[in-house]
Amino acid sequence: MPTSLKTATNNILNGISIGLIVALVPGAILNAIVKPLVPHAPFLSIILAMTGIAAMLLPATSAVCVGMLAKFTPIQTTCLALAAEVGAGNAHFNQGQIAVTGSGNVLNIGITIAIAYALIIFVGKRLKGYTILLLPTLALLIGGGIGLVTLGPVTAFTTAIGKLIMQFTGLQPLIMGALMGICFAILVLSPISSVGIATAIGISGIAAGSANLGITAAAFTVAIAGSSVNSLGTTISHFVGTPKIQMANVLKKPKLFIPSMINAAIVGSIGALFNVKGTPVSAGFGLSGLVGPLANLDAHPHTTGSAIIVSLLLFIVLPVALAFLSRYLFTDKLHLQTAEDFHIDYQ
Repeated sequence: MPTSLKTATNNILNGISIGLIVALVPGAILNAIVKPLVPHAPFLSIILAMTGIAAMLLPATSAVCVGMLAKFTPIQTTCLALAAEVGAGNAHFNQGQIAVTGSGNVLNIGITIAIAYALIIFVGKRLKGYTILLLPTLALLIGGGIGLVTLGPVTAFTTAIGKLIMQFTGLQPLIMGALMGICFAILVLSPISSVGIATAIGISGIAAGSANLGITAAAFTVAIAGSSVNSLGTTISHFVGTPKIQMANVLKKPKLFIPSMINAAIVGSIGALFNVKGTPVSAGFGLSGLVGPLANLDAHPHTTGSAIIVSLLLFIVLPVALAFLSRYLFTDKLHLQTAEDFHIDYQ
């Protein structure tokens, strides 16, 4: 099963991107609708539990997608999933019990999958008739085990990034808003979790609002940039779900970050000017599940009418307008990018 490093990297990044959609989009679509209804219809809480379970399975869905792209056998693919679940970091051991919360550390999921992928390639058909007995154990112990070892340093790395971003909160609001928007636009298009960073450093108020606006700007920018080559459903999933589905494309061509960063800076700074706010829990989601706009509305309970108008303008109208403008500028005029650069293939 020979494979090149470039092919393996593309398989891993594209597989994780698809796994993100599968695991997170149900929650992004349903949670915003169901949560307000639960107090009046408690039986609907089961839907929230279902979307929560789906999110927890992100490591497995990503690994399965990677395995399918790599043309692995069913045994090899599910072994990849075993390793990913162990290395994800969303399982916590306490007094002999296991509690699983959240989706895990996406960066470490990628590292764990890469290790297990390399192991599977190395083993190949050497195990012959003993593959079904030995490969799951090897993938679990070696792939998953190394993933557990790297989890600490990877978590420390993401925490350090968070602390660096936290320094911006002491700057003048407009500058802070622009920098927050840029930072979270970069994060949401990378393997690093924007939600994890926001929660870890506890950003709130205008900083959290600008972070959400930066993510929203990035989502619309990449969605509209590739709308001519992607299906309508794929285009919508960028902002209803997560723009992280463009991770593989953007990492292959880092210049694709530039339009999103510019738009995020503009929207983030204007958000600071109009006092758009958020919380540590909401920051990092952007428009997904309407978390960002709803957090802003909650922060302005006495000015609901104006807050709704501001939220509509800054979370939808302005990012969409800037996205079309940036597509015209960077695709049609400057030729920095093409629509094909943002093509997502699920086949």
